[in-house]
Amino acid sequence: MTIWAIGDIQGCFDSLQRLLDKCRFDPAQDQLWMVGDLVNRGPQSLETLRFIRSLGASAITVLGNHDLYLLMVAANAVPRRGKDDTLDPIFAAPDVAELLDWLKTQPLAHAQVLDGQRYVMVHAGLLPEWTADDALALSAEVSRHLRGPQFAAFLNALWGDSPLGWHKQLNELDRARVIVNAMTRMRFCSKQGVMDLKIKGKPENAPVGHVPWFEVPGRKTAKDTLVVGHWSALGLKMTPNLVALDSGCLWGGHLTAVSLPEREVIQVSCTTCR
Repeated sequence: MTIWAIGDIQGCFDSLQRLLDKCRFDPAQDQLWMVGDLVNRGPQSLETLRFIRSLGASAITVLGNHDLYLLMVAANAVPRRGKDDTLDPIFAAPDVAELLDWLKTQPLAHAQVLDGQRYVMVHAGLLPEWTADDALALSAEVSRHLRGPQFAAFLNALWGDSPLGWHKQLNELDRARVIVNAMTRMRFCSKQGVMDLKIKGKPENAPVGHVPWFEVPGRKTAKDTLVVGHWSALGLKMTPNLVALDSGCLWGGHLTAVSLPEREVIQVSCTTCR
């Protein structure tokens, strides 16, 4: 079995199919790890959702910020994003309820030991004070809300940037907002684990007192290998303990697959996605 970790698709379904052909992906024996942002902005979010769902156990997916945006729009929790929103074909599809129900069951974090090394997959990142076990427990905490009867009210409460840091005394909804923002939106945080959710761009754009989340000294997941997406300006970045996969397919870059744990890199050009 080959495990292929795949970067942000964002509705670039044709690019995904070309990439999987190039990888010689066989769902009968291989597995995909999807780092989130399956949908939105690209032209084929519906086809992407249907395909990944059809793979069953051959695809492991974590939720990204655009996947949560889809769920929030469906629950009337947030306003639509105008021209950046390409979700109408999903809402018009006869299987929309099944697709959204499937999406709600996907976690924020996944962890697995491969060749003696623990790999942790999230869309954006983890706060420095969280261990991998913490991340899985916190992901499960959010999943219980998404799968529960009050999911629409929960999604309404997720909107917003604060609190920007973690402490155990947070109330239930503030906890969930920090968990979701860190795991699906974070790029920069301070050495004390305070996020900046406004600044984008390359690592050198870090606001004063902040660094890329994976460079925080003493991060408790420093000995694990984090598999992430979300940060297209960072591009494909691989270090001994990081596999960052968002290589800007939506923006005319590449869609990237990396085999785990071997780290073979396969890419396709995405110049026609938009």
